[in-house]
Amino acid sequence: MINTGRKHLVHVVKFRWLWMALSALLLIPGIVAMIYSSVTYSNHAPMKVGIDYTGGTILQYGLVEKITNQDVAKNRTELEKIGIENPYIQVLNVNNTQQEQTKSNINSIISIRTKFIEKDSTVPQQIMSVMQKEYKNPELISVSSVGPTMGKELFKNSLLALSLAVLGIIAYLSFRFRFDYALAAILGLVHDVVFVCGIFSILGLVFNVQIDGLFITALLTVIGFSVHDTIVVFDRIRENLRYYAKKMTFGEIVDASVNQTLARSINTSMTTLITLLALYFFGGVTTKDFVLAMILGIAVGTYSSIFFCSMLVDFWNDKKNKKAAVV
Repeated sequence: MINTGRKHLVHVVKFRWLWMALSALLLIPGIVAMIYSSVTYSNHAPMKVGIDYTGGTILQYGLVEKITNQDVAKNRTELEKIGIENPYIQVLNVNNTQQEQTKSNINSIISIRTKFIEKDSTVPQQIMSVMQKEYKNPELISVSSVGPTMGKELFKNSLLALSLAVLGIIAYLSFRFRFDYALAAILGLVHDVVFVCGIFSILGLVFNVQIDGLFITALLTVIGFSVHDTIVVFDRIRENLRYYAKKMTFGEIVDASVNQTLARSINTSMTTLITLLALYFFGGVTTKDFVLAMILGIAVGTYSSIFFCSMLVDFWNDKKNKKAAVV
C-alpha cells in the first residue's frame, strides 16, 4: 500500500533529466571508442576480438619472475625477427592464493597470440628459444588453437544466439506489457549492452583486452538479469495504477513504485556482485574478463531498471497526456 506522506529515497520523476544526463555520460565514451575501433581495426570490429572469432593460436608460458606488460617489448622484437608477424603479447600475473592452491612457483604468465600454427610446425620451438633467452626456465603451460574457418563459424553462432535471445525477450515483453512499457524495457536492455560493449572497447584500446565466447555468455546473462529487474519495477507500477490512478499522478505512482522495489533490487544485485567480486579477485586469470563483464552489466542493469526505464515510461506518459490535452 502506498503511503503518500512518506518521503522517498529516490525521485525518478523529479530528477529525470539528471538520470538522462547520467545515462549519456555512461554511454557516450563507449560509443566513441567503438566507432574509433571500427575505423582503426583491420577487421572493423567495434571491440578487439580474440582467437575464438578470428582464428589463431595462443601459447602461454609460466615464469618464475614477476613481470609487467612493459617488460615484454623486447620479446615482441625478438619474435618478429623469427617471422612471427604482429604477435599479441599479454602478461597475466598470478596471485598468492592461486600459487597456494596449485602449489606452483609461477609468478607470471606470458600469453602470446599468433596466426594459426599447424601441428607439425616448428614455430612453438622457436618461440620457446626466444623465451629461454629472456627468462629463467620458462614453462609452456598451455596451447590453444582455433582455425580461421572455425572462428568465423563461432562468430556467426554467437551473433545468432544473441539475436534470438533479444528477439525472444522483445516478443515476451510485447505480449506481457503494453507497448510503451515494452519499448522502455527493450531500450534499457540496449542501454546495458552498449555500456558493457563500450567499456570493453575502451579496455581493448587501452589495455589490449579481447572479447571471446565467454563475453557473449556474459552479455546474454546480463540481458536476462536486466530485463528481470525491469519487469519487477513495471509490475509494481502497473499494480499501483489499478488502485491509485485517481488519487495520484502517474509520476507519483512511478516514484512510489520504484521506492517500493528499491531495496529488493539493490539487495539482489549486491549479493550477486559480492560473489562476482570474489571470483574476480580470487578466481582464475582466464575468467577475469568474463567476470568483469558480468560485474559491469549487473551494476548498470540495476541502475537502468530503477532510473532509466522508469524515467522513459514517465516521460512518454507526460507526452501522451500533453497531446491529449491539446486535442
